Amino acid sequence: ISGLEEKIISMYAKGMTNRDISSHIHDIYGVDLSAETVSTITDTVLDSAREWQNRPLESTYAIVFMDGMVIKLRKDGIVKKATAYMILGIDLEGNKSCLGLYLSETESAKYWLAVMNELKNRGLEDVLIFAVDNLTGISDAIEAAFPQAEIQKCIVHQIRNSLRFVPWKERKVVAADLKKIYTAPTEEMARRELMAFSEKWDAKYPHISKSWKANWAELTTFFKYPPEIRRLIYTTNPIESFHRGIRKVTKNRSIFPSEDALIKLFYLSIQDIEKRWTQMIRDWGTIFSQLMIFFEDRLKGYAK
Repeated sequence: ISGLEEKIISMYAKGMTNRDISSHIHDIYGVDLSAETVSTITDTVLDSAREWQNRPLESTYAIVFMDGMVIKLRKDGIVKKATAYMILGIDLEGNKSCLGLYLSETESAKYWLAVMNELKNRGLEDVLIFAVDNLTGISDAIEAAFPQAEIQKCIVHQIRNSLRFVPWKERKVVAADLKKIYTAPTEEMARRELMAFSEKWDAKYPHISKSWKANWAELTTFFKYPPEIRRLIYTTNPIESFHRGIRKVTKNRSIFPSEDALIKLFYLSIQDIEKRWTQMIRDWGTIFSQLMIFFEDRLKGYAK
């Protein structure tokens, strides 16, 4: 790979479009390259991206976060909405990495089970805790593939969904009452707060308490853990900040012209973000000691 090609790939990784790169190269080096040539040069990263997507994984991850970002993709000449799902893992050493990138136009237990099985085929045997958004079919797929894993659904997503149909003037009060539920010191007290919320608001917004009750088991997993683990798992924040890093790079792309174009840019963005992940998760020593007690049987053979 030549120096010029490296520069072109680097510019592409920063979010510049093929036409921008073509024009930039002409301005700086006086070299005429068509947008098509730029695309051909950046295609050279596709093999690395596929290798990365199929690389072997650790056998056990302490926490795995899953969430997606909606993008627009041109497929067979039609622009469709699709979701790019990223899976983020924290290993037993407290290091964070992106385990894979998955693209889908639909969510279902069948789709998620295929993703889970792909992770297993790459060597993943056990996940202690999954922290996920309330994706369609996700819980069933996790239970089928990793029956011992605990599931924590994202509280922030649950709040957003709860407030979606609440008029602006009442949103603050409803949010404050919801906060009493998830900041309660114990699950029992959280349940009482939910009952109080239900009595106060069901006449106006029955869908809110109904949703919390339906997802209760997976919204309250974090209550059994100490503050260090609670902070880490009760939202999918780690993956959302990851998405923000990717959005900075993809903001010039209102529509991806192909799946390959998306894979190239996302892969390069992920590599760039991961280079900055040089430190283990905060308070990992404390977190790991707690996990060793909570998951003693499954971490028996693991000596830190």
